[in-house]
Amino acid sequence: MSPTPLPQDPGDGRVPSPDPDPAGAAPPADAPPPDDLVYEHGPGRRVYYAARQRRMDLTALGQLALALPAFLTSALVVLLIGVLLDIGPGVPFWIPLSLWTASGALVFHRPTEDLLARYLFGLRRPMPQEAARLEPVWREVTAVAGVDGARYRLWVQESEGLNALAAAGHIVGVTRYALHQLSSRRLAAVLAHELGHHTGGHTWSLLLCHWYGLPGRLVRRALRALALSLVTPARCAFYVAGGVLLLALGGLDSAVARMLYGLPLLLALPYLSAAVGRRAELRADRHAAVLGFAPDLAEVLEMLHADEPPAQTSVPARLLATHPDVPTRLHHLRRYL
Repeated sequence: MSPTPLPQDPGDGRVPSPDPDPAGAAPPADAPPPDDLVYEHGPGRRVYYAARQRRMDLTALGQLALALPAFLTSALVVLLIGVLLDIGPGVPFWIPLSLWTASGALVFHRPTEDLLARYLFGLRRPMPQEAARLEPVWREVTAVAGVDGARYRLWVQESEGLNALAAAGHIVGVTRYALHQLSSRRLAAVLAHELGHHTGGHTWSLLLCHWYGLPGRLVRRALRALALSLVTPARCAFYVAGGVLLLALGGLDSAVARMLYGLPLLLALPYLSAAVGRRAELRADRHAAVLGFAPDLAEVLEMLHADEPPAQTSVPARLLATHPDVPTRLHHLRRYL
């Protein structure tokens, strides 16, 4: 008997995945039928993973750059809290700032991701029948992309709408409607789109922007709530002080952003953030299209467009939208059809 030959390096920087069954075992007997998706990368087939599983494209960099003023404002808030703790209980002022800075690593912490998925995004883990339907499609999509799909966790959202989401470092969720009503190829196209958000760095950069801007947002909301509450003569001085702090914090935001970007970009910051969000969606669409799912993704978008009522939005509202409209997405997919 001749020895089993070793797998050859394909020469493009990818490494072969572990082969669970070199003899080519068949799928389990209770596996659902493959529907209209041809599972070419099942057990017994060798899959080559890309050397770089994640990238940071220009969209992710743009999200981080636009969030820099909010990050600096939040850093000042945390620093002020540290100074107060240093004066009062005697906690060194640099400890809260260091802990807050290091807390961004929780984006990739699996238990923290589970909490975010359950309580922030309203997701749940798939039931056995749902996992038997979802996991083979996900394996096929990640195999085509050269990505280790085992790194991600699949979730289900109790919703009758057609939707999916990618969040944090490893969260991929689909609605119950999408899971049960879409064909396998259409479901694969939706998952390929969400995988594009992960491989492009959109999910973790967006969550970092929200997380590091949270202290500043909380202080602004608290001061705004104080300003809008019932003012009595006894509390007048307190509310005046709160209003002054609110104006100071807002002025700090403006000063930091103006120093970083200049006044014109400061005024355009909300529109730029929305434009970056729309670009991220188009890049995720392109990721799915390059993998060969452009026709199926186009069919899903047409389903979305048919279910949506005609929108009569103004020009500013369209400029502030974080998702492009369906005709725009279909226009960008035409080159791949």
